[in-house]
Parts: sequence; structure tokens; C-alpha cells
Amino acid sequence: MILFCRSKIYKDREGCMDIVKVYEENNGLLRGHFLLSSGMHSDTYLQSEQVLQYPEIATGVISQLIPKLKHFDFTTVVSPAIGGIRFGYELSRLLSKRSIFTERVDGKMTFRRGFTLSPKEKIVIAEDVVTTGRSTKECIAAIEENGGEVVAIVSIIDRSEESPNFSQPYMSLVRVLVKSYEASNCPICTTLGTAAIKPGSR
Repeated sequence: MILFCRSKIYKDREGCMDIVKVYEENNGLLRGHFLLSSGMHSDTYLQSEQVLQYPEIATGVISQLIPKLKHFDFTTVVSPAIGGIRFGYELSRLLSKRSIFTERVDGKMTFRRGFTLSPKEKIVIAEDVVTTGRSTKECIAAIEENGGEVVAIVSIIDRSEESPNFSQPYMSLVRVLVKSYEASNCPICTTLGTAAIKPGSR
């Protein structure tokens, strides 16, 4: 596939997109001092919404996951809100599957808005970026509590320092190694002397 956007062509010699380059050139890979959803700090932040706001880019990126899912039998794509919603919807559209999402209520991941699962309904979880795997595991718990069965997990980017240790098969398009620090022991805090920001909240 050749993907044109902003006069750029994202393609390697095998016809695959350079995902990191796509993020870098569309303001989806940020450098600075960031607060992650896990509570840890990092000098790098991956903001998928900056990339997925362009439909032609979203389709080009996400379509590369389809071959990875061809051996899995499932009917529904579930994403944890809010970051995974756009990714999950486009993946389900390309696969002609149902798309729903979980969201936190009083700190607990759950289904709202009338979303329900059939007993033993086969699910693929789609989350744009996996760091610690915490929100994905909370999504798994919500699905299982509602009678569903998770058969696989997919992400655009795996930025985990250590394996998230999912029980289900996990696939991503690319792994980006980014160092994270406990807030109480963050060298960026000392070096920059500024508070960490959470780009997704601004």
C-alpha cells in the first residue's frame, strides 16, 4: 500500500508503512515531560489521536493489522475509552465486525450506553497504545464479567518495557521502547524542574 498525506509517502520497500515515521510527522510522537495514565513519567508520549484524525492515514495504518487477525474467530471489537475508541471503530469497520467500548465508572471499567454481550461472544480488544497493559486487563475483566470471551488483543504500538503478560495472544504493528519512571524517582523532574503534563487531557 502507498499512502499519500500532506505530500508525504509512507512506504518501505515491502510496501509496509513506517508507523513511527507516520507518528513523528503527524505530531503523534511528542518529546518532553509527560504523565502517563499509569501514573508514571516519561520523556516520550504517543498521541494516536493526532494520527487517526486523518481518515486516510487511519485506514492505512489499521489495515495492516487485518492479516494478523485472519486466523481468529470473533464477532466484536471492544476498546477501552477513550483512547481506543477511534482505533477500535476503524478496525471493526474494515473487518465488518461490531464495535463497542468500555469506560470507567467510579474507577471501574464497565459497559454503559446499553452495550451488552451474548454468552461466550468472541471478542478482540483493540487499544491504540499498550504501555503497562492495565487498562487492557481491566477491559478483559469487564468482558468476562459480562459473559464474553477475549480471543486476542491488538494495538498499533507496543511501548511496554516489560511484557504485559496477557493470557490471550497479543499483536502490535510496532514496538517502541520508551523509558518510564516512577513519579517519586523521575530524573526528568530533576533535570527540567517542571511538572509532568498529560497531553491527552489538554
